[in-house]
Formats: sequence, C-alpha cells, structure tokens
Amino acid sequence: MEENKLTPREELKTYFETGKHPTQGQFSELIDSLRHKEDVLNKKEMLIFANNLATIDSAFIYYFANSVGDLEIQVAVTSPDEEDQLITLRDSTKVGVVRQYLFGSAPYTVKIKKISEGNLGETEYYSFGYQLSESYYVRRLFGNNLNTIPDGFDFGELKNGRLPIEITKMDNNARINIVNTSIKFINRTEVPIQYRAYSQYWGNEHGDKDTITDHYDAWDFLYIAYNADLQAITQNIQCDLYDADTNTLVASGYLYAGQSQENWWGGQVDKVRNIRIECNYAFK
Repeated sequence: MEENKLTPREELKTYFETGKHPTQGQFSELIDSLRHKEDVLNKKEMLIFANNLATIDSAFIYYFANSVGDLEIQVAVTSPDEEDQLITLRDSTKVGVVRQYLFGSAPYTVKIKKISEGNLGETEYYSFGYQLSESYYVRRLFGNNLNTIPDGFDFGELKNGRLPIEITKMDNNARINIVNTSIKFINRTEVPIQYRAYSQYWGNEHGDKDTITDHYDAWDFLYIAYNADLQAITQNIQCDLYDADTNTLVASGYLYAGQSQENWWGGQVDKVRNIRIECNYAFK
C-alpha cells in the first residue's frame, strides 16, 4: 500500500470474510486505517475537523464560567429520542466559551441536576444567567444565604436551538437578602398577553399567571415588560401598573395595534410588596 494512502473500508471488510486468512500486510492496512488514542492530529487534520464542527446544526448549550473556582453545576438535558445527557458547567476562564452539542432532537428539557458550590467569602455570591430568547436573560444569585437555585430547577423552553449560560462570582461588600413582591395579573382583553418582572441580578421568564418574586433587597425595584402579538388587532391595549396596597397607579404600558413585541415597556415600581396589573383595550 502506498504511504499515506488508506485502503477503502469495503475492501478492508473483504480481508476478513468467512474462510479467508488475512495476511500480515492486510492486518497492517487495517491498523493503519484506525486512529490510535496517542495519535496527534496534524494542522491540516485539525482544520478539517474544525470546519466539520462549524457545519453542525444541532442544538447546543454554550457557557462561560468566569473565575468561579471549584463551583460545578451539572445539568440534565432530556429529549424524546435519547437518554438524558449530563453536562457539567465548571470554571472556563482558561478556555473561554465552552460549547456542548445536544443529543437527540427537540423539544429539549434542561434542568439542574446538582450544584457543588466552591468557597465563597461572607459577602460573595454566584451570578447565574441564561438567555431564553434574543431579547432577555433570566438571572439569579445563589450561594451563602441565597440558596435560590434548587436541584431540578427548570430552565424553561429552549428556543432558537441554543442556550447561552453565564456564571460569574461577585462581591457585594454586604450581605444580600431576598424580598418578595406579589404580582396579580388581570387581562380583560381577548389577546394573549404575558408579562415578566426583572431587576438587578434577578428576572423571570414571561408568563400569564400570578407570581411572587424572590428578588433582592440591595436592588428593591422591579421593571415590568409584556409579550404580545397585536399584528391582527385594530385596538391598542393599555396595561396599568398599580401599587395594590394603596391602589395607586404607578405606570401605564401601551401595546400598539398592528405590532408584535417581546419586550413592551410596562413601567417600574420601587419597594412595593403587592402589585396589580390590569390590561384593557384602550379606547379613543
């Protein structure tokens, strides 16, 4: 066999057909056709491999864990046609962004299976954020007294075939505590409307149910945003934001007919424990 010329797979199979006795040379051809675990790719082979990776269109998780020490987060990815795929997120400061392709096919369910925390100072916390869509992140702090990401935490629906995750360690120079705000959502229109509340280092995904936040006293404010498709609607919609304890109108958000958005601005409240949102058609 010529040097560096591999024997085709189908020809190799013929050497080992029933009743045949492979020669030493044929065994050598078989071994030369395999890759040994100690073999090192040359530059051309590495480039071919990299180009092949670039063409993969499978869904993937990619993450960056910035100087988080011994912290490890194991996530379980479930798909309809594969066993659960376990992916461990760990400090990636030296290698940068890490990409993990997902087995099977959509829909994917991604949940936290286990968190092994590292060493934190008294006022240090981990910031954990992931992006469900092009327009917003879901964020949480955890560690020390903030055990707000339990085992089994569900990331929500994986959109766009990718799930970016960012994990960092931060020092607030003071202890952070959880505060709760109750949100009651009333939609008096026939248009499906979802809302989300978010603050510094904290945020939920969109939903249409009443919720209770677990944001942080260091940033005791909430922004409200709406998700609605009014492309087939001829009336504007007005969503009023109230301090429910005093029945005071705090802000009004407007959803305009003929448009569709995932982040209609709804207003801001500061240090309010009970919120009421009322959405109605806006009449001229």
